[in-house]
Order: sequence, then structure tokens, then C-alpha cells
Amino acid sequence: MTIPRRSFLHVVAGAALTAGMRPASGQDYPTRIVRLIVPFGPGGAPDILARLIGQWLSERLGQTFVVENRPGAGGNLGTQLVIDAPPDGHTLLLVSLANAVNVSLFEHLNFDFARDIAPVAAISRDPNVMVVNPSFPTHTLPEFVAYAKANPGKVNMASPGIGTSPHMAGELFKLMTGVDMVHVPYRASPPAITDLMGGQVQVYFSPIAAGIEYVRAGKLRALAVSSTKRSDALPEVPSIAELVPGYDSGAFYGIGAPAKTPAAIVERLNREIEAGLADATLKSRMADLGSVPFLGSPADFGQLMAAETDKWTKVVKFAGIKPQ
Repeated sequence: MTIPRRSFLHVVAGAALTAGMRPASGQDYPTRIVRLIVPFGPGGAPDILARLIGQWLSERLGQTFVVENRPGAGGNLGTQLVIDAPPDGHTLLLVSLANAVNVSLFEHLNFDFARDIAPVAAISRDPNVMVVNPSFPTHTLPEFVAYAKANPGKVNMASPGIGTSPHMAGELFKLMTGVDMVHVPYRASPPAITDLMGGQVQVYFSPIAAGIEYVRAGKLRALAVSSTKRSDALPEVPSIAELVPGYDSGAFYGIGAPAKTPAAIVERLNREIEAGLADATLKSRMADLGSVPFLGSPADFGQLMAAETDKWTKVVKFAGIKPQ
């Protein structure tokens, strides 16, 4: 049967239009520059890890992954930007503990994180390291607790913002030890560390990736790490749990995408990130930062987010934490 030329052209045009409307398959992706949104300022642990993963993905997928720092509202501004982006895998979110905390910290968010962000892959679960200025008059964790109890309200505790991992680590420490410290939020880790070294604040539960080089250089004194076990990166530093049984706090990082991002793209990204976390060179770079790779499926990352949201909801309510 011969198809009239005009009808044939309509069929071809319709097929082309339909193909253009289809989401890119995992093999086609990415077709242009990918934006990886970090909802915090530059120089902190989220930024460092995002750049490591972004560089790996750029090399693996043949397109540039550009890290964009979009701080504000405890990470909500950057998160909203990703939620509002087309669900085609070309705008991604560096997910962190702050996203789990913000669910209960902010009463009137414009989004539902669990509904509006699709989990793609976890990157790491990292302890915080509790650091003080070398001139601070305590050298061990028991000494610090004794000093803080003897000087209630006189120890200033820095953080890169309300609801961030360092803030929540400090709030959990306050709850479990009974010490009274004054929270001093900053916009990112670098200025918090600068003021800690300058003596304006006295303690910081630093993301290990952001603070470890200062500890190794002797510019900060590490009292403890916030995980249940000691960190391989700082094996001589005790865990807080050695003094405070049951204490467990730390950061986690991963990649999220707008909801309705095609499953093929999510699976491709997960597969490539998993390959990176198993790569000897990238693992070594992460280990130098004290960062512990966390491998798993998108569903595994979703389960981690749900568990962390539940855990920190209880702390936020018990401590009466409010956004600024």
C-alpha cells in the first residue's frame, strides 16, 4: 500500500514530536550541562563532597556537572530551586541531614521533601569532630563537660546554620550531657572555623571533611568524634559515645532529583555514583577527608532519609529548636 506523501510527512512529524517529548533514556543522559545545587555556602563539607562527585560524574558521563552554591533558609532555597526544575536529571540536589531536620524545624514549607525530591544515591555518612581552639583550657572531653557545667551559658557553640549537622550534633550533646552552651549560627563552615581559631566562639562540631586539616595542622584541637566508633581518619581521637553512652550523630550526604525524574535516569546516576564510591582513587580522597562511603540503591537512600527525619524530629521538638 502506498501512503500519500502528505500523510507520510504528518506521520514523520508526529513521530518526531513524540520522540522529542519523551524523557531522555538512561543511555541518552545527560544531553547538556548538569547543575548540582548545594544549598549551602562554598568551602564546607557539602560543597567539598559535591565537587568530588561532580568531577567523577563529569568524567564518566561526558558532560560537565557544575556545582552551584545556593545558600539560604537552612537549605530550603536551594532545595526549592531543584523541586521547581524540570524533572529531566539536569538539575540535581546535594541532599544532607538539614533536609531531614527541616521537615520538623519549619512549620510552613512550600514543599514536601519526601514527595517532591526523588532519592538518587547516598554518598557518605560522616561523623562530626568536636573541636576547640588550642588555647581553650580543656584537653579531653571529660574536661570540657566539667568546664561547661562550671561555666553555664559561657561556652559559645558555632554552627553553619540552624538545623545543620553541626548544630544538631551540639543540641544532642547538650541534651545528653546537661551542659548549657550558646548556639552561634553562621552561614557556612569556613567563617565558623575562622572565628573558632580567633577565639570568638569556643567549640564547633565540625563536619569532619571541613575540620580535619585544621586538626592535622594543629590549628584546632579535636576532643571527640560524634559517631559511635572512632574514625579511621583520626584514630587517636575518642568517640563521644565512650563518655556518653548511646550518643550518635553525624552528617549524611547524597544526591536527589526532582520528583518524576525518569527511573532510567535515576538508575543511571545511581550506578555511576556507586562506581565512584567503589573507585580506589575517589575512596582514597574521601578517606583523607574522614568521609565514609555509603553505597545503596535509591530505595536504600530513601529509607535512610526517612529514618533520619524521624530521629531528628524528636530532637527538634524536645529541644524546642526554632528557625531564625
